[in-house]
Amino acid sequence: MHFLDEGPRDGEVVVMLHGNPSWSYYWRHLVHGLRDRYRCIVPDHIGMGLSDKPDDAKRASPRYDYTLASRIEDLQTLLAHLEIDGPITLAVHDWGGMIGFGWALEHMPQVGRLVITNTAAFPMRSDKPMPWQIALGRDYTVGEWIIRGFNAFSAGASWFGVERRMPADVRRAYVAPYDSWAHRISTIRFMQDIPLGPKDRAWSLLEAAGRRLPDYADRPAFIGWGLKDFVFDRHFLDGFRAALPQAEVEAFEDAGHYVLEDRHEVLVPKIRGFLDRNPMVVPSA
Repeated sequence: MHFLDEGPRDGEVVVMLHGNPSWSYYWRHLVHGLRDRYRCIVPDHIGMGLSDKPDDAKRASPRYDYTLASRIEDLQTLLAHLEIDGPITLAVHDWGGMIGFGWALEHMPQVGRLVITNTAAFPMRSDKPMPWQIALGRDYTVGEWIIRGFNAFSAGASWFGVERRMPADVRRAYVAPYDSWAHRISTIRFMQDIPLGPKDRAWSLLEAAGRRLPDYADRPAFIGWGLKDFVFDRHFLDGFRAALPQAEVEAFEDAGHYVLEDRHEVLVPKIRGFLDRNPMVVPSA
């Protein structure tokens, strides 16, 4: 697992978790804005970014099981390796929400503050249709061929995940880790692991995280949201607002899924101010 560890070792820890099909590069503006005072821990999930990209075939060696449970275990292993057992600020985006809040099911007292951007930590409404792009990705034949063969998801997200067009070098950076069929395994496995119902492997973890979400209402939370996100739209934002009524919210009509690309000039100082105003205080339970 590749990870960034930036900032003073005695600084308050901010753990930033990316989603799919991005990598730790998504958090670069926030790291630059915090690392003078805060210790920023930013992993690339296995199969993503600069981390190893092992196969998941039964006879593969090494072999990795691309599931939410594995991701949660990876995060725990990383924090144990870094000897981080005290309070943290949990910052999440996309799949990072399910990974982070899944990890927090067993570590809730460590979560002192929350920074939430376009993500989920509770099931999607049953009456809400799944976007066709995601439905295609869950297809184990055509979807896998398109995404692994042509890098369609990562490349598409770099265009359609923003409202403000990415500079060419930034767009290339987003897709660079996924330069072959083998290196695109995690982008498709993440999509195939999306929990939509009780038959999906990650469903019980997502349900449990959703039930516990209101329990974080006693600690500081900041929500930054791009309202043009075609997946994590207003319904998801409303779910977080309902569970965390004290949260500071910055929602942008002119920002998409990669909200830190579209509006980092606003969000980075806002998040820095939020952290500075709210010293780490961790509840006893």
